[in-house]
Amino acid sequence: MKYPPKHHQDNDINHMIEVIKTYPLATVISVKDNQPLITHLPLVYEKDQLIGHIDIYNPQAELLKNNNDVTILFSGPECYISPSIYRTTQLPTWNYIKVHLKGKVKGIESKTALKQSLITMTEFLEAPDHKYVLEPDNPRLDRNLNYIEMFEIEITHWEGKFKLSQDKNPKDMRAARAELVRANQESIKQFLDKVFLIKKQPK
Repeated sequence: MKYPPKHHQDNDINHMIEVIKTYPLATVISVKDNQPLITHLPLVYEKDQLIGHIDIYNPQAELLKNNNDVTILFSGPECYISPSIYRTTQLPTWNYIKVHLKGKVKGIESKTALKQSLITMTEFLEAPDHKYVLEPDNPRLDRNLNYIEMFEIEITHWEGKFKLSQDKNPKDMRAARAELVRANQESIKQFLDKVFLIKKQPK
C-alpha cells in the first residue's frame, strides 16, 4: 500500500492556497548544522511566493536569506473523529487539513519594501472589516523597521494533506464534516477556559 493514501492527498493548488489565506500562521523550518530552527510566523501568499517578516534577533533570521532551503507547514481545522458519529462500523481516527511546502528563501534589504509589506500584511489580516489601518506615517512603525527583516519564499514543492474521511461512504463523510465543524467551535472555548483564565475584577 502506498503512503500517504491518494484519497488523503489534495494536489489542487487552489485548495492549498485557500488554506494559506484562511490560516496564514505558518510553521517555518530551517536546518543549520543538522539541527532544525522553527519559528511561527504569518505569511502572505502572492503569486507563487510567500512574504514574511522576522525579528532580527531571532536565530533563524540569518537562514531566511541567501537562497536557503526552507520548509513551511500550514494547519487547517482538525479533530478526533469518534466512530459513534458514523452510520457504519468504523474505528477511531483523526481528521485534519495540512499544507506542506518547500521553497527557496531570500532576504529583502529595502526598508521601503519592508514598510510597504508590513502595511500590506496588516491590510490582509484586517480583512474584511479593516477596523485598523497601519498608516505609512506611523512613528512607531518607522522606529521598528531596523529590528525587522523581510523575506520572500519561492515555493518549489506543494503537498496538500486533506484527511477528511474520504474513504467512507457519502453519509459518513458528511457526518465527519459536521463533526469537524462542531468540534472546532466547541474545543476552542473549552481549551481557553482551561489555560487562559481571566480574573474577575472586584466591583
